[in-house]
Order: sequence, then C-alpha cells, then structure tokens
Amino acid sequence: MAKSKLKARQRRHERVRKRVNGTTARPRLSVYKSLSHIYVQLIDDTDGKTVAAASSAEKEIQTGLKHCGNIAAAKKVGANIAQRALSKNIKDVVFDRGGYQYHGCIKALADAAREQGLNF
Repeated sequence: MAKSKLKARQRRHERVRKRVNGTTARPRLSVYKSLSHIYVQLIDDTDGKTVAAASSAEKEIQTGLKHCGNIAAAKKVGANIAQRALSKNIKDVVFDRGGYQYHGCIKALADAAREQGLNF
C-alpha cells in the first residue's frame, strides 16, 4: 500500500507540474514533506536555479520544536521562506504543493507564507 500511495502522489505531482512553471519574476514555491521534515524551495524554471530554500532541518527552525514534521514546523518554514523571498525582492510566487493534499502541514505552510507577505 505504501508504494501505491507514493506512486499516486508522484502521478499527481507530474500532472500539476505540466501546468505550473516558475519564472524569474514569479518563481515556483515547491514543497516536499517527509515524516521527519518539511522542505521548501523557490525555483526559477527558466534558468533551472533554486533562488531560495528553507527546511525544518535547519537549526534556527528546530529551536523550540519537539518534532520537525508537524504543523508548527510548517508554519516556521513558511514564515522563513517568505522572509528569504522578500529579502530578494520576490513577492509573487506560484505554489507547487508537490502532489500533497492542500490541508494540514501544506496549508499551514502556505498560510504562514501569505501572512508574511507572499502572494500566490
């Protein structure tokens, strides 16, 4: 069952990626979630470069957290990536949820990034 869930998520992700592309003016906010951590990247697909990244594996985000794969960690990561994007004068992004359902950690991350000033 685990393999079929993984394959289904990968199929959903490929389907979304056909339509969602990041540009220099509006990079793609890509999310990857494991059981232990949450990873986020701002990707410029035209140049094939990562503009900024944040994850719950960083020491500054781990402070005060018992577990780094939950909603509290997702909120911290979302706020952190928004601050890094705004420091590079990026306000508009395209959200790529990575095939995950838009609830729980993914929703918390997106809401925290919006609260800090990112526009999806």
